[in-house]
Amino acid sequence: MRNHPSPWSRLRGLEPLSLCDWPGRVCAVLFLGGCDLRCPTCHNFHLAWNSEDDPRISRDHVLNFLDQRAPWLDGLVVTGGEPALSTDLPEWLAELRNRFGLPVKLDTNGMHPDIVERILDNQAADLVAVDVKGPWSKYPALTGNKISAREAKATLGRIFKLAEGHPKHFLFRTTLVPLLTPEDLRETRSFPPSGFLLQTQPFRQPSRPFQGHHHKEQSC
Repeated sequence: MRNHPSPWSRLRGLEPLSLCDWPGRVCAVLFLGGCDLRCPTCHNFHLAWNSEDDPRISRDHVLNFLDQRAPWLDGLVVTGGEPALSTDLPEWLAELRNRFGLPVKLDTNGMHPDIVERILDNQAADLVAVDVKGPWSKYPALTGNKISAREAKATLGRIFKLAEGHPKHFLFRTTLVPLLTPEDLRETRSFPPSGFLLQTQPFRQPSRPFQGHHHKEQSC
């Protein structure tokens, strides 16, 4: 899988205020374009696959916004797309966390354990939310044939190992897409390490594509 440019060059969306992306916290949300998967049920498909069509949000704009808004926020969420495509994501998150003193939550598909490990080593995120798509056998169908069952099991296995060593820094979640059966969900619930519950979230088909600066498809 190829690595994308720096997060600043991938920044396509800014949600000034969210009450549901990190339950219990008032957050701003940053959206990074691009994704290595092609999940047919993706709710931000335009951002994930066609983000080059959207204008980039400048570094100065985001920093000026956060300079003004940080005192009224409880956290910063970074999502996508897939943020972990950028090899310098750990340093970028650390820069934001240190500059504004805000807790950071990262949303990821779990396919980049090396990046996640560096984020933990750099203390660059307070919470890593990992999508567990479903049973290993259905990963090809759930990801647009971008990941095999064997690859998914091995890669997320590394994420689960990281979670065992950093239990307060991870949560795991599954979206209840139409392809998943109750039996699939029961199997998927057995994947996370002991002590972790698999959270579920409802599936919502998007009615319109991602539109940049202050819009996102609500998932809560």
